[in-house]
Amino acid sequence: MRNQKLVQYLSWTATVMSIMMYISYVPQIINNLSGAKGNPIQPLVAGINCTLWVIYGLIKEKRDLPLAAANFPGIIFGIITFWTAL
Repeated sequence: MRNQKLVQYLSWTATVMSIMMYISYVPQIINNLSGAKGNPIQPLVAGINCTLWVIYGLIKEKRDLPLAAANFPGIIFGIITFWTAL
């Protein structure tokens, strides 16, 4: 039981950290919009990777909502960062 609570706590902590990681794209998006274009490859690959993880988390027999929630912001922010870096 104790291990199960630790795993649940760890999964939600990792979810929050993943969301914060993708929100950290905001300064790069602002720089891209200001004319200091960054490399579009990394956020594109991150967006594709996150899309695959969200799909995986949702289609598993036993859905993995923390996994899907942690990666969903990566789709949005990865695509926006990619688009603004072009």
